[in-house]
Amino acid sequence: MIRLQQRLRDGDWLTIARARLWAAAVLIASLAGLVSLVATSDGLNDYQGRPLGTDFSNTYVAGRSVLDGRPALPFDPPRQFERAREIFGQQTPMYGWHYPPYFFFLAAPLAAMPYLAALATWQGATLLLYLSAILALVRHAQRREDSAAHPGVESTVLLLALAFPAVLVNLGHGQNGFLTAALAAFALLWLDRRPVVAGVLFGLLAYKPQYGLLIPLVLAATGRWRTIVAAIATVAALSAAVTLAFGVETWRAFFGSLAFGREVLEHGGRWHMIQSVYAWVRLWGGDVALAYAMQAVTTLAVAAALVWLWRAPVDHALKAAALCIGMILATPYSIDYDMMILAPALAFFAMHGWQRGFAPYEKTALAAAWLAPLIARTAAEATLMPIGVAAMLALFAMIMRRARLDLRRVSDLLSNPRAIRPVAPAR
Repeated sequence: MIRLQQRLRDGDWLTIARARLWAAAVLIASLAGLVSLVATSDGLNDYQGRPLGTDFSNTYVAGRSVLDGRPALPFDPPRQFERAREIFGQQTPMYGWHYPPYFFFLAAPLAAMPYLAALATWQGATLLLYLSAILALVRHAQRREDSAAHPGVESTVLLLALAFPAVLVNLGHGQNGFLTAALAAFALLWLDRRPVVAGVLFGLLAYKPQYGLLIPLVLAATGRWRTIVAAIATVAALSAAVTLAFGVETWRAFFGSLAFGREVLEHGGRWHMIQSVYAWVRLWGGDVALAYAMQAVTTLAVAAALVWLWRAPVDHALKAAALCIGMILATPYSIDYDMMILAPALAFFAMHGWQRGFAPYEKTALAAAWLAPLIARTAAEATLMPIGVAAMLALFAMIMRRARLDLRRVSDLLSNPRAIRPVAPAR
C-alpha cells in the first residue's frame, strides 16, 4: 500500500510510452464501438431505435423547422417531439431543445443536407477544429519555451486529444463539445495577443450560456476591456441577426421554454448524466434547495479562486486551464459530453508540467481527469460515485497548488537567483 501511494505521488508509472499505449487502446476500442453501432443500425436509427448521433437528431429537427419557416417550434417540446417522430419514426426518444436561437445559424444549413451527411459534416468539421486548437496550443507552448528535447510532443498530445474519452461520448451523441472546446481554447490562446478576436470567440460561446458565468468576471478582474467589448458586441450582433432572421416571436418562445429546461434540471432524475455539484447532491438524495445551495457555494469558491489566480503573476497556461475547468464547475447543468472542455485544460496543464516538471500527484490527477469521461456516467449510475465531478475538483485544486508553487518560486528567484534550480522536465 505504501509503495502504491508512493507511485501515485511520484507519477513515475505514467511514462510517455504508457500514455501513448493507453491512448491507442482507448482510441481503437472507441472506434470499434462506433463502427459496431453503425453496423447494427438500419441506416438511420441504431439497434435500440434511437437516431444515430442521438442528440444531433434534435439539432436536425430544429434546423428543419427553421427551413420550414417555423423557428419557434423547437421551443415547444411536444411539437418538437412530434416533428422528430415524423422524421425518425415513432420509436425515437424525446430530446428536448435547450439552446438559444443563435444555434439556428448552424442547425439550419445542416438540416438542408440528408441526415447522415449532416451528422458526418458536423462531427467531422468540429472535430478537426478541436484538434487544430489543441495543436495550436502545443505549438504556442513550445515556442515560448525550448521543447527540442521532446520532438514527439505534438504527436503524443494529438493522440491523447483524439483518444480522450469525452471524444467518444461526444461522437456517440452528435453533440457540440468539439466546438465549445475549440472556441474556449482559441480564445484563451489568443487572449493576450489578439484580445478582440478572443472576445469574439467568447461571444460565440453564447450558444451555451451556462458556460459563460465566470468568463466576464475573469476578464473584468484583469482589466481586459477590449475583450469584454468585443464579446458584448458579438452577442449583440448575433441577437440582432436572430431577430431579423427569425422574428421577435422566436425570442418569446425561447424564454418561455426556460421553465421546461428548469423542470428537467430539477426533476429529470437522470443525475448520473449531469457532471456538477448540484447533480452530486441530488444523486445522494439531497433536495433541490440543498443542491442549489451547494452549487452556489462551489461556484462562489471557484470564482474567488479564479479572480485570485488571474490577478497573480503566474503562467497564463495555469490560468487558462483553471478557467476551462471552472466553466464546468460553475454551472449546475453540465452533461458528460460537455467534459470536452477539459481537453484544453488538460493540454494547458500538461504542457506546463512537461516543460517545468510535475509536482506530487499531478501526473496521477491528469490521468484520472483524462479517463473520467469514460466512466463518469456509468460509475455514478451503478455506484452513486460522482467520479467526473470529483476528478475535476481535484484537478482544479492541483492547478491552484501549482500556481502557489510558481509564486513561491518567483519570490525566491527575486530574493536569491542562485538558489533556484531548474526543474527536470517530465519523462
